[in-house]
Amino acid sequence: MSISRKRIVIGLLLMAIGGGGLRAEVPPYRRATLPVEERVEDLLSRMTLREKILQLNQYTLGRNDNPNDRNAVNTRLPAEIGSLIYMGSGPEMRNRMQRRAMEETRLGIPILFAYNTVHGFRTIFPIPLAQACSWNPRLVEAACAEAARETRLTGIEWTFAPMVDVARDGRWGRIAEGFGEDVHANAVFCAAAVRGFQGTTLSDTLRIAACLKHYVGYGASLGGRDYVPTEISRQTLWDTYLPPFEAGVRAGAATLMSSFNDISGVPATANGYTLTEILKKRWKHDGFVVSDWDAILQLVNQGRASGRREAAQLAFLAGVEMDMTDNCYRDHLESLVESGKVGIERLDDAVRRVLRLKFRLGLFDRPYTPERPETERFQRPEAMALADSLAAESCVLLKNDDHTLPLAPETRIAVIGPLADARDHLLGSWCGRGEARDVTSLYEGMCAEFGAENVRYARGCDFNGEDRSGFPEAVAAARASQVVVLCLGEKRQWTGENASRSTLALPPIQEELARVLSETGKPIVLLLGNGRPLELSRLELLCKAILEIWQPGTAGGKPVAGLLSGRWNPSGKLAVTFPRTTGQIPIYYNQRRNARMDQGSYLDLPDTPLYPFGHGLSYSDFRYGEIRMVSSDPMVLEVTVTNASSRDGAESVMWYVSDPVCRITRPVRELRHFEKRMIRAGGSETFRFEVDPLCDLGFVDEKGDRFLEPGEYWIQAGPRKFRLFIPEE
Repeated sequence: MSISRKRIVIGLLLMAIGGGGLRAEVPPYRRATLPVEERVEDLLSRMTLREKILQLNQYTLGRNDNPNDRNAVNTRLPAEIGSLIYMGSGPEMRNRMQRRAMEETRLGIPILFAYNTVHGFRTIFPIPLAQACSWNPRLVEAACAEAARETRLTGIEWTFAPMVDVARDGRWGRIAEGFGEDVHANAVFCAAAVRGFQGTTLSDTLRIAACLKHYVGYGASLGGRDYVPTEISRQTLWDTYLPPFEAGVRAGAATLMSSFNDISGVPATANGYTLTEILKKRWKHDGFVVSDWDAILQLVNQGRASGRREAAQLAFLAGVEMDMTDNCYRDHLESLVESGKVGIERLDDAVRRVLRLKFRLGLFDRPYTPERPETERFQRPEAMALADSLAAESCVLLKNDDHTLPLAPETRIAVIGPLADARDHLLGSWCGRGEARDVTSLYEGMCAEFGAENVRYARGCDFNGEDRSGFPEAVAAARASQVVVLCLGEKRQWTGENASRSTLALPPIQEELARVLSETGKPIVLLLGNGRPLELSRLELLCKAILEIWQPGTAGGKPVAGLLSGRWNPSGKLAVTFPRTTGQIPIYYNQRRNARMDQGSYLDLPDTPLYPFGHGLSYSDFRYGEIRMVSSDPMVLEVTVTNASSRDGAESVMWYVSDPVCRITRPVRELRHFEKRMIRAGGSETFRFEVDPLCDLGFVDEKGDRFLEPGEYWIQAGPRKFRLFIPEE
């Protein structure tokens, strides 16, 4: 007799003995009508020490496709395991494993399945850095909701996203995964992503639990290298690195992931101040923290723990509830509890947090995922239209001399470069289950937009190397055309985890191709496909126009071609600064003031970046009126923006605050609010900034306490500035 049939027989016998009907025999944790907390406490009271500890461990199911996380297929998984990172593309294997957990264990606790759905599952949206350049949180929220839908229908309830590490060094490969260099932008897009992934309730069968990563300060990577220590003062921690995570927690993020970095001598995975004092006590987060891959074990490498047992103790007591893959908890928590090093109350709190999420997701009541065909799960027409829109709004027009763009319909175009007909590299890093065959290449997009008879293609060269044999064909294509669309950039593997680079310049072969083509005298429109800010000083001199397309995802060349033709009007603005050279780093927009304003600069380079944060051109001409205060209590500022052109266009108005004098010196300016809105040709729109003085004008100290000093403040929107004065109380 099978185990499941035995359970049925036993249940019927219990009913007969009790004589009171089925409800009397169903344990409270199995009753869907009871409150979640009551169900959690009932289940917790029934669990053995081993069962509790297994809930705090995570392994993988299927073959891992991340080259940075080395492991083979795990074929000896305990059915009582708390979570699995699922590598399948359909729910079948997942359901088989879940059936083991539900039917072959004493308590039938479902497994929580996870995956890195970062910017899409099968329908791949632009990389998060590009999404931030759209300045459209509504679109980002919608993209995350669609990603959640495809992920959940595949059998995965939990994503390791969004990444909200404020990142200011483009050499760091993971800058592609976050929302850029600004604190406020990261906070706003973090909240939007959480709402998109999770919806209004985690029990929604088309939503998934979010995981804010990497907590905290990982983006302060020294020299742009991965896994290295960071030096972050307490005040900077509160001012720069914590706010996006707090915004995500306030938005309801179910979980967080601890980061690899050492924070001024205390590794993030053993940092009780950030994990417990701030997250659990101050912010009242009732979800759980999962370590990054092997991060608990890596406390030994960081010199904080003498071995795996001490590493498990330090991470657990600091506030990491779930151990990703390294077995430190599974091997050592039991002895730590039995020896009194870890209290049973602390263990119960950790297990309670994991169970709480499983109940909120509805896994106890709906443990299995319906096995639907791919055509019902992936790439709905609505999803593809959304991918087009977000990619179009994420592209940034960096340069457009002599109104080179948009191109006329009958223009003869040479599409040249290693990225011109490459599909895979348009997906970007962490591209889920995205497939190159689903991507529209740049060349294909141009043919569809302008007519294949008007478009010539030549690869010219590879992404790197020294092979110039394709140069003559590229030159011939250029000479036979009216304009060159040069497609340069990075392979998708050049950004992401463990993809640091010492220079932001493209490989010399790509720059050489641009120089050779410029000698034909044909105007060059440069398309840049990349996952970080680039060093463009030499290329910029050779091109009439530059469009930063980032890594646009599945939509690929369709929206890009629409931008070149004018079917779309560019509206993206940079969420990260582009330096003139790599040597200018750090050059983020909101640094503190210098001691000597007219000295201390590089002798061979201007102080200014090539393209600053917030830069982005349009085919429309937007003109800002004066900023005016329309209300003092509450404090409300307005500015009217007019579209003085014959083309409709969207403008993102960014509101900055400056505090000239403060007891803690402040950045030269700080973004506090932004809004994107369509402005019709010849029309005007009035944008409003409702100022909360403490939040928007105030600052934060090393304890995380906000303060507002009396005195002068400046508000800026576009080229306009407005003086505010906060009187003494």
